[in-house]
Amino acid sequence: MKKQWWISCIATMIIWGVGVYAFSFIKDDIPKQLNTESMLLSSEPVEGGLENGEKAIKDIIHDTQKRVVQIELANEALGSGFLYNDQGDIVTNAHVVAGATEVQIKTRDNREFAGTVIGLSETIDVAVVRVDGLKGAEPLKVSRENHAEVGDEVLAFGSPLGYQNTVTTGIISGVSRAFEVPPFQYEDMYQISAPIAPGNSGGPLIHRQTGEVLGINSASAEQGVIGFSIPMPNVIELIEGWSKQPLTTLPTIEITTDIYQQDTLSDEDYAQFLVSYFYESLDVKDYVTAYSLLGSESQGNLSYEKFREGYIDTKGVMIDELSVQTDEEIIVTAVITAKERKNGSETNSQYKVTYKVGYENDDMKILSGRGEVLE
Repeated sequence: MKKQWWISCIATMIIWGVGVYAFSFIKDDIPKQLNTESMLLSSEPVEGGLENGEKAIKDIIHDTQKRVVQIELANEALGSGFLYNDQGDIVTNAHVVAGATEVQIKTRDNREFAGTVIGLSETIDVAVVRVDGLKGAEPLKVSRENHAEVGDEVLAFGSPLGYQNTVTTGIISGVSRAFEVPPFQYEDMYQISAPIAPGNSGGPLIHRQTGEVLGINSASAEQGVIGFSIPMPNVIELIEGWSKQPLTTLPTIEITTDIYQQDTLSDEDYAQFLVSYFYESLDVKDYVTAYSLLGSESQGNLSYEKFREGYIDTKGVMIDELSVQTDEEIIVTAVITAKERKNGSETNSQYKVTYKVGYENDDMKILSGRGEVLE
């Protein structure tokens, strides 16, 4: 499995105690499995009504994912990016494309295009890639002037750990954060509780209610629990300048730290992300992606319709504990508090769930699982 660009930027810092926000719920005994290509969203109608003219979260995810891409370099390093104009221009991080002039772009529907780096900053972690094959495609709407505020709900998109087109939920937990990871200066950053894993770098941070791009996901700390995003209003003029006048010669960026190098992530890292991603998909009622995480044997024994039916009455969940053990097998254990609708009212139930994780066709899967209600 291809590993991706990982910037756990401030691993040695004392980080704010922000926990993982909004994961999905659990049912009694559900084996699961993961496909590397996310099948994020079916054509099912949105459930429930909308308030205050907000866009449905499933609509926002569906619209956004069509415009989020995976970026691959010749050395197989991976990152993310998003379409921001109708010229086929992709916004990403400078560290994702550093040292490259040409890259490969993969869209949600697995189309592949050649891309040319037309903008690259030596001090700000921002770059632009032009993809002629995407010229004329509808871009994402960008928040050009309005800054996010603490408490705003957000969605982080990208291709963490090679799992293309994933989405995680969270909130803006801090603003105006600043730090340096040579050669880049990170100033006025959003701090977000949406987990950022390897490969998310360059993906968009989306406002949960409006669907606008608030920022560019750029860094993480505490093994992905805390993320940092560059506000779009701070860099939009720089980005548009490159689109109007592409650079003919790209600056040489010297990476003097191994923070930006590809990490050799352990199976434990992948297993933890896999289980978290399963619940994250369910939390946004993305049952199709969640079902795609089931193993082939489990899918053969459980239809999608039955799978979806089993989760309809669960309104949300919080992962209280998550641990991974490895001997001959990879076992993930979690304690989860689920908000469930029973007999017309909502109740909170706590479960302990255990999953066996392994590989199928070189892709990590949750091979089996069991759950029990805690007293």
